[in-house]
Amino acid sequence: MRTITTGLQFPEGPIAMPDGSVLLVEIKRGTLSRVGTDGRIDVVAECGGGPNGAAIGPDGACYVVNNGGFEWHDLGGILMPGNQPADYSGGRVQRVDLATGRVTDLYTACDGRALRGPNDLVFDAHGGFWFTDHGKMRVRDRDRTGVFYARADGSLIKEVIFPLDAPNGIGLSPDGTKLYVAETFTGRV
Repeated sequence: MRTITTGLQFPEGPIAMPDGSVLLVEIKRGTLSRVGTDGRIDVVAECGGGPNGAAIGPDGACYVVNNGGFEWHDLGGILMPGNQPADYSGGRVQRVDLATGRVTDLYTACDGRALRGPNDLVFDAHGGFWFTDHGKMRVRDRDRTGVFYARADGSLIKEVIFPLDAPNGIGLSPDGTKLYVAETFTGRV
């Protein structure tokens, strides 16, 4: 194993690109960034909030699930996310045009209920995507959330599993017939 770069601000959602670079989100920095094969870090887009997961969609754009941000704590040199911050900007799903860096909020709610802390996503063979909403924690309470399905063109979002306790990672079986969801606090898949 070798280190390609350092100094990233809580990276998540790495995507290996055809040119050898890696796209990833930096949650604390609020960006979609590209790490080149030489280790150089370039900001592709300013997403704001807390971009948490990313995937390339059927149109070649990058889709980002944004948790809206965290309070951040330095624990002896280790950066850790905390509760919902005072400047919480809401959860959302964003589309990033990789050629221009333009960020579009695609979804901010489902059936009139605001997305709280979208966390991870996976595209299926039909060009739609499944995503988890991890929710947010505050001093005395936390959200109950679930799993959603949406179309990349912005025409459909639906809640498909509720309730779950802090759904986090998500993936599809190779044949696309099974959806796997990881719950953080319960420690189960």
